[in-house]
Amino acid sequence: MFAAVNSMMLDVLAAVARKDYEDRRRRQAQGQAKARAEGKYKGRAENTARNDGIAAMLRSGASWSTIQAATGCSRATVAKIAKRMMPATAE
Repeated sequence: MFAAVNSMMLDVLAAVARKDYEDRRRRQAQGQAKARAEGKYKGRAENTARNDGIAAMLRSGASWSTIQAATGCSRATVAKIAKRMMPATAE
């Protein structure tokens, strides 16, 4: 009997926590959208020096793993810069 009640309580607490998390995320997104519309929020500035270095390493034929290790950036960042470097006709 106690196990069933404990399990139900955990399920309820998990549901409440999830709803709270989703509400906070939604409200944060609303605030960012409002600030963007007002021109007050532009997001984080791009690290152009790092990105230029990544682009140079890609042009020289370095592997993505080597670039990640050298720059400390994520694989997604390397992929984003590699995609930018692709000619427009290849898309």
